Amino acid sequence: MTMKATLTVSMATLAAAAGLVTVTPAEAARLAACPLVFGHGGYPTGANAWSKDQVRQPNHPRGVNDQKTWGADGVEGDVQLTRNGTKAVMWHNTSTNGLTGEKQNITDIWWTAGAHNLQDRRIARGPYKGEQVYTLRQWLDHVKSRGLIALVEVKPETRSILSDPAYAAQAWKEISDPIKERQGAQQIMVYSQDAWIQGQLAERHPGLLKGSAARWTDGVAWDEPAPAWTGNTRQWQAVLDQAPKSVMTNYTKEYRAWLAGKCTRS
Repeated sequence: MTMKATLTVSMATLAAAAGLVTVTPAEAARLAACPLVFGHGGYPTGANAWSKDQVRQPNHPRGVNDQKTWGADGVEGDVQLTRNGTKAVMWHNTSTNGLTGEKQNITDIWWTAGAHNLQDRRIARGPYKGEQVYTLRQWLDHVKSRGLIALVEVKPETRSILSDPAYAAQAWKEISDPIKERQGAQQIMVYSQDAWIQGQLAERHPGLLKGSAARWTDGVAWDEPAPAWTGNTRQWQAVLDQAPKSVMTNYTKEYRAWLAGKCTRS
């Protein structure tokens, strides 16, 4: 092989390894459309997952901005309710674990009232240390400003309030009103892993249910420190072979690079 040929092969190999794969118009015409990519923040597995959690969920502007930079089309956020359903807030964990201040369940504390209120706390560890907790309204507005699709998960912990006759009306307004106010001008999907909440969402927001969208694509369970992305490639390929319209991943940046040359973005 000549030096020129060797150099050509080497450059092609490096480009492929870096995800810098170019596709000719003819090749693009033969490729399927790439799925929309929804960014998700990983939570550790295991009995003491809470002690390892690095609070990676994109429930605040910095996390949303990162997902946009990494190539996401949409982002998943987690909705909790403060005491008596008085405020819908963006937080993944049952308690304030990962935030400054004493540990309390989110459903037991007020948004702004009291010495241990939620608004005054800050993320205490991980890549988003120093970030505050945001309301559902604030989060939806920022997601829209970045041109992303909002995927809202209503966490199972909210059920005790949403099903309580004393607080249900106010609590559902806190979740539903921000969505209804924006759904005409913003792409929003909703879901819950709690069957009762999912049924309520089907009645209250029938056109916005996640359904089969944002299919989970990772093959490796998240942990801390983060597992290598390469362990996912077999599952990524198996899901991509089924031509999903959209997928969800903990590895947004790596997944987007891996897609290069395998599909075409419209």
